[in-house]
Amino acid sequence: MLTAAKIVLVILCVLLITVILFQSGRSAGLSGVITGGADQSVNRKSRGLDSFLAKVTVVIAVLFFATTLFIAYMFTHTL
Repeated sequence: MLTAAKIVLVILCVLLITVILFQSGRSAGLSGVITGGADQSVNRKSRGLDSFLAKVTVVIAVLFFATTLFIAYMFTHTL
């Protein structure tokens, strides 16, 4: 049971990292400062995708936290 939970934790960790990397940043960074934001309107992702990725991030983060607590509980109570 503990091994399965650890495998799930690794999978959730990889998924969480992937989803976070797919999200667009809050600012355009240095390119927005130099060009005055002209590139933002051309390369902007749809708001639906950003909203979906934000919701998926929250769900995966909650599952990650719950799995971590479960592993900690199982580890302390099986000794």
